[in-house]
Amino acid sequence: MPAQILDLIDKQDNVEVVRDQIAAILKVELAHQVALAPLVGQPRVFLERSNPWGEFLEAQPEQQPIINVWFDTATYDGSASNIVERQKCEATYNIDCYGYAVSVDDGQPTGGHSPGDQEAAFECQRAARMARNILMSAHYTYLGLRGLVWKRWPQSLSMFQPQSGNLAVQRIVGGRLAFQVAFNEFSPQYTGEEFETLSLEVFRAGTGELLLRADYPHPAPAPVEE
Repeated sequence: MPAQILDLIDKQDNVEVVRDQIAAILKVELAHQVALAPLVGQPRVFLERSNPWGEFLEAQPEQQPIINVWFDTATYDGSASNIVERQKCEATYNIDCYGYAVSVDDGQPTGGHSPGDQEAAFECQRAARMARNILMSAHYTYLGLRGLVWKRWPQSLSMFQPQSGNLAVQRIVGGRLAFQVAFNEFSPQYTGEEFETLSLEVFRAGTGELLLRADYPHPAPAPVEE
């Protein structure tokens, strides 16, 4: 019967740790940007939400953009891993950005207006720009997890229109920054029983001829508690 895992597996995998770290970095740095530019509304950060833009449906005319960080896929590189303890993982995290705006009258005698869809796209792209610049800054080369993270890199940036009931949601524009991170995953290790070696030699009486020599592993005695 194979040896059983004796320890409770109650830790997060590093794929989750990295996801949470990405969201934490964005939240902290965007709050700092508010301190630097109080009059500019910075994006709000969410984690693993299915439709964070739902808040926009009951929104006021002016709303801050939204960033939602969620784990997408992971692959494992066997050539850079070992089969016992460590697996090199390359995970993709989607950093979805949403901008919201409504059309407003520009106050001109001609009756023109500022189109909401255009402003929503600009706000979405601003949020994506902030996210990429923060995560790719020299301050976060290893996402604050040096020794765990190998590399982080933006894969792609694409725009999309959020859907509700197979219909495009009005006044909201989305953008997805696919962000790849390579890092180490670790698995529970087998703790072998400590053994001592028992050596045995048998000689012929009288002549001293060696008849047998053998080494036998023997369980080490348990420590005595005082």
